[in-house]
Amino acid sequence: MLRIAKTGLFGLAALGAVALAVIFVRGAIEAPAPADPAPYIERAAAYDATISRDEWGVPHVFGKRDADAAFGIGYAHSEDDFDTIQEVLIATRGQLAAVKGERAAVTDYLVNLMGVWQTVEAHYESDLSPKVREVIEAYADGVNYYAALHPEKVVPGTLPMTGRDVAAGFVFKTPFFYGLDKVLLSIFEGKLGGDAGLSKEGVDAFLPSEKPFPIGSNGVAVSPARSADGATRLLVNSHQPFAGPVAWYEAVIESEEGWHVAGGFFPGSPFMLHGHNATLGWANTVNEPDLADIYRLTINPDNEDQYLLDGEWRDLEKTVATIRVDLWGPFWWTVEREVLRSEHGPVLRTQSGVFAVRYAGMGEMAQVEQYYALDKARNLGEWIEAMKLQALPSINYIYADAQGNIAYVYNAQFPDRKKGPDWTGVLPGDDSSLIWREYIPFDAVPKLVNPNAGYVFNANNTPFRATAANDNLKPENFPETLGIQTDMTNRALRIEETYGEDRSIAGDEFRDYKFDLSYSNDSAMAQLIAELIAVDANGNEEMAEAQSILKAWNRRTDVHNRGAALAVLTAEPVISARIRGETPPDAVEKLQQAIDRLKAGFGRLDPEWGEVNRFRRGIVDLPVDGAPDILRAIYAAREEDGTLTAHGGDTLIMFVEWDRNGKLSSQSVHPFGAATLDRSSPHYADQSPLFVGMRTKPVLFTREQLKGHIEESYRPGERG
Repeated sequence: MLRIAKTGLFGLAALGAVALAVIFVRGAIEAPAPADPAPYIERAAAYDATISRDEWGVPHVFGKRDADAAFGIGYAHSEDDFDTIQEVLIATRGQLAAVKGERAAVTDYLVNLMGVWQTVEAHYESDLSPKVREVIEAYADGVNYYAALHPEKVVPGTLPMTGRDVAAGFVFKTPFFYGLDKVLLSIFEGKLGGDAGLSKEGVDAFLPSEKPFPIGSNGVAVSPARSADGATRLLVNSHQPFAGPVAWYEAVIESEEGWHVAGGFFPGSPFMLHGHNATLGWANTVNEPDLADIYRLTINPDNEDQYLLDGEWRDLEKTVATIRVDLWGPFWWTVEREVLRSEHGPVLRTQSGVFAVRYAGMGEMAQVEQYYALDKARNLGEWIEAMKLQALPSINYIYADAQGNIAYVYNAQFPDRKKGPDWTGVLPGDDSSLIWREYIPFDAVPKLVNPNAGYVFNANNTPFRATAANDNLKPENFPETLGIQTDMTNRALRIEETYGEDRSIAGDEFRDYKFDLSYSNDSAMAQLIAELIAVDANGNEEMAEAQSILKAWNRRTDVHNRGAALAVLTAEPVISARIRGETPPDAVEKLQQAIDRLKAGFGRLDPEWGEVNRFRRGIVDLPVDGAPDILRAIYAAREEDGTLTAHGGDTLIMFVEWDRNGKLSSQSVHPFGAATLDRSSPHYADQSPLFVGMRTKPVLFTREQLKGHIEESYRPGERG
């Protein structure tokens, strides 16, 4: 067994040839035996669920009990994306490196460092109601039933999935949405108190991302006071990767116990995370308040496993994480890494010292309880009561309902910190008065309910600009210890310049504004382009031509635009670095690189944006409007031929409306389709043309609406 200690996070990169001397051959050990499918097949008989897929392949899951519906959605989602659900399960258990190799070892270590399973084992029975445990266990049974019927897809040793696995997934991933990953890596990389260079939203919290990019989300709610026709409207528009563990899956669930929702689900979750039910809905966007604190520990010079607290030496809690790492073929290695905790929280030894971290969501178990309550809320009062559970460590909520109410909540588990210390820096670890124990109550969380302006929004920007200026929250009303962000995105600026300027918004205008393709005159993009235009070209004809193109550019990103390619290729790496807190590359050098790339790939500096910006899925290869930090958000990876291929941004988009009489209607579109991994399915890319064309399809929410649109209907296990 290879034992590695005190060499950075894992010391894996430094092992080199040493690793070759300690490699084990898998064939020399006993591999996990495949699970016996019989128990999972038998358990399926306890559930009564029907899956009706509409003409787009979207599953509509019906059950007598909530547990029946949860079983059905577990099975249906497995049909479309079992591999991702299985990867999420393996990652949550801290076993991903055994499947994915060295790159995933960080994920496995974080599961141990954060004490995910200690939290689950300590609080599963006490913190979750019997009803919620029944629902998440039923979902796990649905996944297990699918796996039992398709054993060739199962990684040996994975089954069974349990309700504890479902809950653990939320314990693990929710802190990454406000940036805990960046805090931890800032310690490892010696950038204490700063940004470690990951994506703005922790793009892929479960799996280390090969394509990190700054992303965002949009949410807008408009009340009858601002609608041309007295309707209440909600935009649900989270930006995620197109595929993977935090990619959206669309479904409708209906049980006879009143659980009836439509919207987005993550792999491994039975709950609609945002979307709507019959009477209300909400959109989520990521927020980034300061929810984690770093403490420098004073270590006993005579005992490295003791730290000073209130004048006394305390023993660090110490366990060992054993991580099996897949290499290639039959070869693997096993790494042991110490896992330390102090009174503050997880502890990290680094070359710069020993540091402890305390963070929102630490030891929190009730995330699933809150999502279930949100799904089943019937009015604003019940929804607020669900929000008061405060089990979710972060995430903005933009709310609307059939009664015409709208609301915005800058939700977070805000640490109840004492005034005085600089909470943005590294804190002394020897003073227990700096170890906060509680969160501020929900009543003190920044929020707006039914502002006079008749609209609320968020696009990953400061909560102090969430509606019209006269109705906005005031920074002076909130203590600095909350660490509330103050930044604006281009998307937020454009919401103010579109929705915010229109006092009588019709339904088609509500949709058109969402698909806005412009950078604001006040955006970082506009400012950077102005700087480049002002640079002296020094007789460089190519540079002068490029400046002329940029000067004429109207800051739009439609497929026929002839300035967008040069502008976006130049500015994106500069602006992204600034967002990540890194030293940005030289903008003039990036402009020259963009010039060279466009000339090589397209023979000119001003090709149409759609020639460069492509959407590719199976046989679909289409020009696509939009760009980074545009309301029509598209994030893309560079290809060798000079083009870009979209891989994230706009994903599941929903337009939800209640008319003046409270009647519900909604529209949606997914970038791919319901069959996220099945290339043989007609629903592998059937929504892609709609998505690229900025069009939508109806959400068939009720049984009556579904009539005449059912492609197939079956009980789990009966589908051909």
